[in-house]
Amino acid sequence: MSKGVSTITDAEFETEVLKAEQPVLVYFWASWCGPCQLMSPLINSAANTYSDRLKIVKMEVDPNPQTVKEYQVEGVPALRLFQGNTVLASSEGVIGKEKLLDFLETHLNNN
Repeated sequence: MSKGVSTITDAEFETEVLKAEQPVLVYFWASWCGPCQLMSPLINSAANTYSDRLKIVKMEVDPNPQTVKEYQVEGVPALRLFQGNTVLASSEGVIGKEKLLDFLETHLNNN
Protein backbone atom coordinates (compact mmCIF):
# COMPACT_ATOMS: atom_id res chain seq x y z
CA MET A 1 0.00 0.00 0.00
CA SER A 2 1.62 3.24 -1.04
CA LYS A 3 1.53 6.13 1.35
CA GLY A 4 0.10 9.38 0.21
CA VAL A 5 -3.00 10.54 -1.53
CA SER A 6 -4.05 9.26 -4.93
CA THR A 7 -6.30 11.15 -7.30
CA ILE A 8 -9.37 9.33 -8.59
CA THR A 9 -12.19 9.94 -11.06
CA ASP A 10 -15.86 8.98 -11.31
CA ALA A 11 -14.83 5.88 -13.27
CA GLU A 12 -12.51 4.69 -10.50
CA PHE A 13 -14.75 5.54 -7.55
CA GLU A 14 -16.43 2.17 -7.13
CA THR A 15 -13.17 0.21 -7.25
CA GLU A 16 -11.03 2.63 -5.24
CA VAL A 17 -13.60 3.58 -2.59
CA LEU A 18 -16.67 1.35 -2.38
CA LYS A 19 -14.74 -1.92 -2.84
CA ALA A 20 -11.73 -0.96 -0.72
CA GLU A 21 -10.76 -3.25 2.16
CA GLN A 22 -10.21 -0.43 4.62
CA PRO A 23 -12.05 2.83 5.31
CA VAL A 24 -11.51 5.50 2.65
CA LEU A 25 -11.48 9.25 3.14
CA VAL A 26 -12.48 11.06 -0.05
CA TYR A 27 -11.30 14.65 -0.24
CA PHE A 28 -13.33 16.67 -2.74
CA TRP A 29 -11.58 19.78 -4.04
CA ALA A 30 -11.41 22.24 -6.92
CA SER A 31 -8.48 24.00 -8.58
CA TRP A 32 -10.23 27.38 -8.22
CA CYS A 33 -10.92 26.87 -4.49
CA GLY A 34 -8.66 28.93 -2.23
CA PRO A 35 -9.58 27.08 0.98
CA CYS A 36 -8.74 23.79 -0.76
CA GLN A 37 -5.14 24.98 -1.07
CA LEU A 38 -5.09 25.28 2.74
CA MET A 39 -6.55 21.81 3.28
CA SER A 40 -4.27 19.89 0.90
CA PRO A 41 -1.23 19.75 3.22
CA LEU A 42 -3.46 18.53 6.06
CA ILE A 43 -4.88 15.78 3.88
CA ASN A 44 -1.37 14.71 2.87
CA SER A 45 -0.28 14.72 6.51
CA ALA A 46 -3.28 12.59 7.50
CA ALA A 47 -2.43 10.15 4.72
CA ASN A 48 1.00 9.61 6.25
CA THR A 49 -0.33 9.38 9.79
CA TYR A 50 -3.15 6.92 9.05
CA SER A 51 -1.70 4.97 6.13
CA ASP A 52 -1.88 1.72 8.11
CA ARG A 53 -5.66 1.86 8.58
CA LEU A 54 -7.07 4.40 6.16
CA LYS A 55 -6.87 5.06 2.46
CA ILE A 56 -7.13 8.68 1.36
CA VAL A 57 -8.05 9.73 -2.15
CA LYS A 58 -8.85 13.08 -3.65
CA MET A 59 -11.34 13.92 -6.34
CA GLU A 60 -11.61 17.15 -8.26
CA VAL A 61 -15.27 18.14 -8.35
CA ASP A 62 -15.58 19.75 -11.79
CA PRO A 63 -14.50 16.77 -13.93
CA ASN A 64 -16.39 14.25 -11.76
CA PRO A 65 -20.02 15.41 -11.50
CA GLN A 66 -21.47 11.92 -11.04
CA THR A 67 -19.86 11.20 -7.67
CA VAL A 68 -20.29 14.80 -6.50
CA LYS A 69 -24.03 14.57 -7.17
CA GLU A 70 -24.44 11.08 -5.72
CA TYR A 71 -22.80 12.02 -2.43
CA GLN A 72 -24.35 15.52 -2.28
CA VAL A 73 -21.13 17.49 -2.21
CA GLU A 74 -22.39 21.06 -2.10
CA GLY A 75 -19.21 22.96 -1.35
CA VAL A 76 -15.48 22.38 -1.39
CA PRO A 77 -13.35 21.42 0.34
CA ALA A 78 -15.47 18.48 1.43
CA LEU A 79 -14.71 15.17 3.10
CA ARG A 80 -16.61 11.90 2.99
CA LEU A 81 -15.44 8.94 5.04
CA PHE A 82 -16.54 5.61 3.59
CA GLN A 83 -16.54 2.05 4.84
CA GLY A 84 -17.70 0.00 1.88
CA ASN A 85 -20.91 1.53 0.53
CA THR A 86 -21.59 3.42 3.77
CA VAL A 87 -20.73 7.05 4.43
CA LEU A 88 -19.55 7.02 8.06
CA ALA A 89 -19.08 10.78 8.27
CA SER A 90 -18.98 13.89 6.17
CA SER A 91 -17.70 17.42 6.48
CA GLU A 92 -17.89 20.48 4.27
CA GLY A 93 -15.68 23.53 4.45
CA VAL A 94 -12.19 24.03 5.81
CA ILE A 95 -11.35 22.27 9.04
CA GLY A 96 -8.15 22.58 11.03
CA LYS A 97 -5.68 19.83 11.80
CA GLU A 98 -7.11 18.99 15.22
CA LYS A 99 -10.65 18.81 13.90
CA LEU A 100 -9.53 16.61 11.01
CA LEU A 101 -7.72 14.26 13.40
CA ASP A 102 -10.76 14.13 15.69
CA PHE A 103 -12.99 13.46 12.68
CA LEU A 104 -10.81 10.50 11.68
CA GLU A 105 -10.07 9.14 15.16
CA THR A 106 -13.74 9.07 16.14
CA HIS A 107 -14.64 6.81 13.24
CA LEU A 108 -11.50 4.74 12.87
CA ASN A 109 -11.51 3.66 16.50
CA ASN A 110 -15.00 2.23 16.13
CA ASN A 111 -13.90 -0.33 13.60
